[in-house]
Amino acid sequence: MNTKPVESSVLEAMGYDETREILQLEFRSHAVYRYFGVSSLVYESLVAASSRGSYFNEAIRGHFPHALISGTSSGQSGEE
Repeated sequence: MNTKPVESSVLEAMGYDETREILQLEFRSHAVYRYFGVSSLVYESLVAASSRGSYFNEAIRGHFPHALISGTSSGQSGEE
């Protein structure tokens, strides 16, 4: 999946596969997670959010099935 760098204190990069509804997030901790069943509306809201970290915590974290793709969780971002 292609990802793009983002300006965020929590996220390093993100990508989205609209066909499969998969959101990929790379955190500053270098952990990379994929979130499944994420609608394009949720992705677009994340892109437009004034605080992507806050939006992630409110609307994505704990709301979608996910998998750690690479790296390790630091306990400060991603899923525990």
